[in-house]
Formats: sequence, structure tokens, C-alpha cells
Amino acid sequence: MSELKLSVSAAAARNLATASVTVVQNSENTPRWLHRLLPWVDVAGGVFRVNRRSVVVAKPGLIGISGEPHRIEAESLRHIPVLAGLDDDSLAALAGKFTAASYKPGDVVAKQGDGANLLHVVAEGTVELFLQGPFGGPLRQRLAAKGDYFGAEALVGDVPHAPAVKALSGATILSLDAKAVESIAGLKDKIATAAKAAAEVRERTNAFGEPTIKLLSGHAGEPLLPTTFVDYQEHPREYHLSTIQTVLHTHTRITDLYSNEIDQLREQIRVTVQAVKEREEWELLNNPDFGLLHEVSAQYRIPTRGGAPTPDDLDDLISLVWKRPAFFVAHPRAIAAFGREATRRGVPPVIVHLYGSPFLTWRGIPLVPSDKVPVHVDPATGVASTSILLLRVGEAEQGVVGLQKVGVTGEVEPGLSVRYSGTNEHSIASHLVTRYFSAAVLIEDAIARLDNVLIGRYHDYA
Repeated sequence: MSELKLSVSAAAARNLATASVTVVQNSENTPRWLHRLLPWVDVAGGVFRVNRRSVVVAKPGLIGISGEPHRIEAESLRHIPVLAGLDDDSLAALAGKFTAASYKPGDVVAKQGDGANLLHVVAEGTVELFLQGPFGGPLRQRLAAKGDYFGAEALVGDVPHAPAVKALSGATILSLDAKAVESIAGLKDKIATAAKAAAEVRERTNAFGEPTIKLLSGHAGEPLLPTTFVDYQEHPREYHLSTIQTVLHTHTRITDLYSNEIDQLREQIRVTVQAVKEREEWELLNNPDFGLLHEVSAQYRIPTRGGAPTPDDLDDLISLVWKRPAFFVAHPRAIAAFGREATRRGVPPVIVHLYGSPFLTWRGIPLVPSDKVPVHVDPATGVASTSILLLRVGEAEQGVVGLQKVGVTGEVEPGLSVRYSGTNEHSIASHLVTRYFSAAVLIEDAIARLDNVLIGRYHDYA
């Protein structure tokens, strides 16, 4: 026998109540700060051409390393300017003359002056090049990581100030003795001729390999004025807009009957558009054709000195992108790792607020988080590492810009359209969701990358 009730139960009363419902919550949704902070350019014709001054001096690049044991990819030796003009047979012969050596962290690879006749290529790890300073301490020249080379001057003559080299991590280095070049018939003369021609061209160019614009300064006398002109690249790079598309299916019965409080069709479109934007930010960073991580030139890629990202490492990035840098882009765990290193040094990062959200900064430049920056886990050691980007943005600043097509049919946001595509015999309505976009780096020095960023280092304080 049930207990006598004195009032209606809550379970029964809920049948007369209308529940308050939320829109669909989406776990993969992020703020997409990169997408929000990039300036966007309307590409009316679907193609964005970046016109630049002509470059007549090949810029250094990374040397390709393959195989186990490591070996030089002969074709990539053309990334060394003094070897750029050699034929394939000469490059293949040269690649076969490299010898490998392995070093532990802290090992001295070469003392100052010892490597004057050697060309080195880093196959694995990170090494530091430094000279002894006038006041007794070491002066770092640069860091070299996988694919970097140093000592190319040894192929055309002795290096007057060959730096000392120290392994900062476990490293494998492939070395070529300049004397080995003499054993290949005619190769030494070819290299000398190519080096002389390259030196003559460099005398007529600026530091970026562009032909010098001749100018005369002064105010005395009546000197003969120089004549000059500005030459352009004959085949400038063109960016074609990329596309993200999907067809959204909704049953007409669902949208007709169950849209009293929240429009079912609009909700389906809203969540789908969010997924499109998440994929777009991933493409902006990782796409092999235009992704920003792949668009960084070799001379603007640097490794960390000790693994964890330090203020010194970020200062080195700023020294590369020093013309009005806008913001860093990094994985949230990399930003946390930098915060730990800065705090340990007694310089905790300053916080600024953008769009109502707090951001860590360094030298006044915000560190913008994005989980689309990949974290790589070494299968051999399990160690996780990532990269940090620094960008200058804007067309007026010769920086990085986003590209989109505005005004397409069915546009719901700039460059993003939703078009009704009909209803089939099963009462399924189709809507085509499309986003046209890309990104362009207008000048190489608009973006730099810090590599080998370890994110698992913590400090215990007594």
C-alpha cells in the first residue's frame, strides 16, 4: 500500500514544465586566436600573386639527411652557395666523401681554429659555435641543428677564425675534409670558379641577394649621378585559395517538428561551421603548401639551446623578426613551459588582455595559444617537443596575411557560404558548406620558428 501523499510529486510535476535547454556544446571548439588576429585580404580572382624584387644570389638552405647510417642527399648540397653551380656527378662524388662522428652532450667537437679545413653538416642533435671573447668569456656565434652546415669557407680557402664547436645534445655530425676535394679530378677548380663568380655577384647585391639600387649621397660639387632601376621576379609565387567543404544532411521532419525553441537547421549549421573553422586554423599552420610552420625559410629557423624555451630563445626569435613583430603562436603546453623558465629566472611574463582574455607576453609581444601547433613525441625516447612561431602581420608591413574570397553565393560570413542543395526522395535536405582561404608570407623575415622546444621540464623549489 502506497504512502498517502500530501502534495503532487516533483516527478509528476515535471511533466507540466518546459525544460530550459542549451545549444549544443562542442568540445573541439577553441578561441582560434590565430584566425582572429591574422589580417585578411580579399582575393577577388581566387589567386594571390606576391611580387618581389628579383633575387640573384641563392639563399642558403638545409642539407638533406637520409638513411641509417646517415648520409648526405647529394642534390641538397646545392643549398650551399659555393656548391650551387656544380653538376650532379660532382655533387654525388662530394657527398660520398663525408664521414660521420657521434658526440655526447657537452663534448667538444672542435676547438677554436681546429675546424679550419672542414665542412660540417649536423645530421642529428644541436651544436653551438662560439669564439673566445676579448674579455675571456665565450661569444656564441650561432646554434646549428639537423640539416644546418658550417665551415663551407674551407672549400675555397682556410677559415681565418674557425669557431669552437660544442655538442649541446647527443649529436651526429657529417664532416668533409677540404683535402678530400682534391682527390676528385677537376672538382677543386670547379668550386673555385663557382665561388669567384658568386663573390662577384654578391658585390652587386644587398644583404638579401637583391640587386643594389645605386644611390649617391652628399651635397658638394657637381658629381655625376648614378643610374639605376628596380628589377622584379619574373616568376613570382602565386597562392591559390584552398577549400574546405562538406554536405550537411538534415531530415525535414526533424527541422519541421523539433525547432520550437532552437532552430534545428541553424544549430546543425552552427556546429558544422565551427568544425570548418577549426580545420581551417589547422591548415593555416600545418598545410604542406601554405601552412605557416612550413613557410619559414631555413635561415629563420633556430633550435633552443637547452630544450626548454627560455627568454634567451624568444629574444633570438625577436632578433630575426625585429621589424614590428606582432605575436608568437605556440601550443598551450609550450607557453606553460616558457612561463616556468621565465619564472625560474625571476622574470615572470607580464599579462595583457586582448578580446577580454589574458595572454602571457614577452618583451610586450603576446604569446597566442593554439592547440593546432603539433606536439611530436619521439618514438625512441618518448620525449615531447614542439615549435614556437613569431609573426609580423599585415600587407602594409610586408608580413603574414590570411587570404579569403568575399562575396560568394550563400555567404554567411566573409569567405564562408552555406547553399541549399535540394531535398531527395527520403526527405533529406542537403546544404553545401564551403570555406575558401589560404595564407601568404610576403617577405621571408616576416616569420621565424623556434624548434626542439621541450615541454616536459619542471623545476622543484626548496
